[in-house]
Amino acid sequence: MKRFVLLDTAPIPNNGGALCLFEYGEDFVIKIQGGDGGQLMNTRMHGSEDALAQIPCKRIAGRPAPRGLVGGLGMGFTLASALQHIGKNGQVVVAELVPGVIEWNRGPLGEKAGMPILDPRAEIRCQDVAEVIKSEPLGFDAIMLDVDNGPEGLTHTGNNWLYSMAGLHACHRALRPAGILAVWSASADRKFAEKVGKAGFKVEEVQVYAHGNKGTKHTLWIGSKLKA
Repeated sequence: MKRFVLLDTAPIPNNGGALCLFEYGEDFVIKIQGGDGGQLMNTRMHGSEDALAQIPCKRIAGRPAPRGLVGGLGMGFTLASALQHIGKNGQVVVAELVPGVIEWNRGPLGEKAGMPILDPRAEIRCQDVAEVIKSEPLGFDAIMLDVDNGPEGLTHTGNNWLYSMAGLHACHRALRPAGILAVWSASADRKFAEKVGKAGFKVEEVQVYAHGNKGTKHTLWIGSKLKA
């Protein structure tokens, strides 16, 4: 019988608690320490994380030296998908707040996604993605955010800024002309979709399967920048 085996615990900066990495049979699972036992992510179900990068990166792949930003390394699947679809001349910057998550992706966990952090087109920064967004106006062709459970911060309340009007306007400024903002969420949120539109984006709400072609679905908001 499979059971959860705790492998490591990684503190979230600024007294944000901790993340726990478990082995579960052939898979890995990340949970919040002291939470309700629910999984934040696992290596078996990552279809929506793949789609978060696939949709925008396929659209920008034909641009000269396209540059994408991924908020949250997680288990590496979004980065792997971004590298697959952005093209050989592209670059993908990943901002990950938790140092331990980066280290996990250098070991057996990273092998599940094909070790994308070793790709020379990938730049891994141990930094809050909000700081990267604020510091690089017109720096990216696509921004892909999967830093929490969606518009309401679950693991770190500081994430709420990203989903505020101020955060969305900052994303707009960080994007190049016709840039694309992609946001992952565990569930739909009509008010958030409206907020993205008010920040200067043409919004698509896409439902994608978490795994395969049946079962749980997650929500992606794809925002196309309307003006410079």
